[in-house]
Amino acid sequence: MGIGAITPLVALTARDLGSGVGVAAFVVALLGIGQLCGDLPAGVLADRLGEKRALVLACLLEAASLAVACVAPDVVVLGAAVFAAGVASSVLGLARQSYFTVAVPAAYRARALSGLGGSLRMGFLVGPLVGAGLIAAFDLWAAYAFAALMSLFAGLVTLALPDLPSTGRPSGPAPRVALREVLWQHRRVLATVGVGSLLIMMVRASRQSIIPLWADSQGVDPAVTSIIFGISGAMDMLMFFPGGWIMDRFGRLWVAAPATAVIGVGMLLLPLTSTVVTIAAVALLMGLGNGISSGVVMTMGSDASPAVGRSQFLSGWRLFADAGTSLGPLLITLVAGLASLGAASLTVGALALLGTGWLVRWVPRRRRPAG
Repeated sequence: MGIGAITPLVALTARDLGSGVGVAAFVVALLGIGQLCGDLPAGVLADRLGEKRALVLACLLEAASLAVACVAPDVVVLGAAVFAAGVASSVLGLARQSYFTVAVPAAYRARALSGLGGSLRMGFLVGPLVGAGLIAAFDLWAAYAFAALMSLFAGLVTLALPDLPSTGRPSGPAPRVALREVLWQHRRVLATVGVGSLLIMMVRASRQSIIPLWADSQGVDPAVTSIIFGISGAMDMLMFFPGGWIMDRFGRLWVAAPATAVIGVGMLLLPLTSTVVTIAAVALLMGLGNGISSGVVMTMGSDASPAVGRSQFLSGWRLFADAGTSLGPLLITLVAGLASLGAASLTVGALALLGTGWLVRWVPRRRRPAG
């Protein structure tokens, strides 16, 4: 909720501090850059401290970063705070996933991680609404203060988590393995299924960028565009649990491949739309694909993670996923700049269909992991 409250405001805050549009966009991008930079160190940190301690530490770092952003005197301090919040987010994401991998029985893993993805969606839905109310009553700083308090509250909640059981670990003290060694040992999985996760996240992130841009290019009013995005988000919210159930019942492939294909078809259809109704229909279709795939990337990563070096492996896995999240909007920007927005949509759609074939080739077909 806290990050959801401030994410739409970072660019506005940078502008209020006197930056140009380009600098403001770069400050927004620093959140994702921080996540990418923090992915590999997060694995080492979680391995050394344990998932629970790493979660608490990340919550404290996030709260401190948001508090600094709340009172930032210039855009340089704001950028540093946003970058630090991105690093904290990478630690939170990895430690959560690693904790779930051990704490939840394998038979329920996909439903648990889909539920985690759904809870994040809820936070990003409610957060901006709370932030809007606080800004109306006070000012931009109030949203950052709220976000910092939410991070502190999350840290307190984390303290109530039970310690992880030793199930799945060798008896005796857990051996320490180097990050480089773990990534090298599992290079084939990362180069196959990991690349598939990158493609899934790239396609999903592209959807968030292109729907509002396409609606604007067709003359749709911004308020109507928000409604369209809200309808798509509602479909997204409805589908996260069915997606987890399908993965646990039939296997990960039965969500990963169809969801990517559905979003890809939506991307191919989007340039054919020109009215509010047709744009909303395609947005709804892409929301279906995005919602049902909630948690699939985390689930595939947890399935592939080893008992020894789990956190280090997941750090490499999340690096692939976060790279896809960053590449999606970048690809839209690049192709739209060189050709057109329609061409960008078609390009992502084609990559999604190619990615579907890649997932069919490499995602394991077993119904659920052993254990």
